[in-house]
Amino acid sequence: MQSPKKSHQKSFRFVWLGGFLAILAAAYWYFTRPVPLEVEIAVIQYGRVETTAVNTRAGTIKACQRASLAPAFGGQITKISVKEGDQVEKDQVLLELWNEDLIAQRELAERQLTMSQQRQQEACIMADNAWRESQRTQQLVEKGFISPQRAEDADANARARQANCDAARSDIKRAKAQIEVAKAGLERTVLKAPFSGVVAKITGEIGEYATPSPPGIPTPPIIDLIDNSCLYVLAPMDEVDAPKIALGLAARVTLDAMPDKVFHGAVRRIAPYVTEIEKQARTVDIEVGFYEMPGDSNLLAGYSADVEVILNTRENVLRIPTQAIRQHNKVWLINSENKLEERQIETGLANWSFTEIINGLSEGDRVLMTFDLEEIKPGILVTPKTDNQY
Repeated sequence: MQSPKKSHQKSFRFVWLGGFLAILAAAYWYFTRPVPLEVEIAVIQYGRVETTAVNTRAGTIKACQRASLAPAFGGQITKISVKEGDQVEKDQVLLELWNEDLIAQRELAERQLTMSQQRQQEACIMADNAWRESQRTQQLVEKGFISPQRAEDADANARARQANCDAARSDIKRAKAQIEVAKAGLERTVLKAPFSGVVAKITGEIGEYATPSPPGIPTPPIIDLIDNSCLYVLAPMDEVDAPKIALGLAARVTLDAMPDKVFHGAVRRIAPYVTEIEKQARTVDIEVGFYEMPGDSNLLAGYSADVEVILNTRENVLRIPTQAIRQHNKVWLINSENKLEERQIETGLANWSFTEIINGLSEGDRVLMTFDLEEIKPGILVTPKTDNQY
């Protein structure tokens, strides 16, 4: 018969062994349990969804008015009244060519006008006197004091004098026309601003010979003038999107030079033809005008710009980040047990950011955002990354 001491020791060994085995089992479970996969998720919520059309290539900020200015005919530059960057007003003189010969022609024409006016005054006085003499002669003929031949001679003399008076008046008109021709010639030697704006570039120097720059001839202009008070965006849109775009549709404009700003405007013109450029998609140019000119943004003509035309908008609809949608409108749904299951959804409006959900998901549902990991399959355990919620 075992002693009480030995029986107690045996019981203690059984308890100790059972506890050790339990610890081993717990450790085995802990180290072999499935580790949840960390994933980025999105929570389904209500919000705004838009359908948009974006430009295929970079657009450009354009000035409503921009002129490459040069004199109407060639000549030597004698005066440049502005500098690059100057703000000028309409009709302000920008540049002058050598024109002393034209000034002399104008002075000559003015002197000829003065002489013509004096000759006209003399001829008309003589004509008036001749008519009075003709009338007196006619009265004497009626009384029989002189022969009718004298009356005819007096009448002919009066008509001749009147013709001289009329010719003198025509000389005055001709002299005035010559003055206008001389003034027009002088105007062509003075380059004026056709509108208010800023002088972008000056290529001529005093003493150089300036030549006109007609269309089609690659002659550099003397002055490049830009109206910086009115700007718009010219952007090429894919021919597939062109039929959806209409005048007046709202648009958002972003610039590479100012990535943190969004400018709002509307479509103001759609080109009536398709632009075909070799090795590039066929496009339709549109113009987007700004609702208000952003005065504090220092927009410059020539900036590259991207345009997003808003084709349709729906407010307060159930939406999902577009990135979360797989092929055939399927998503990975995270169920209440934090396991993945595949779900088919029905969608509505969509853009690069969000897609409207018609059926298949509810508010508060959690979906997987990234599904390019090899471990992703139905039923696996996942855990959200707390710092990457969409």
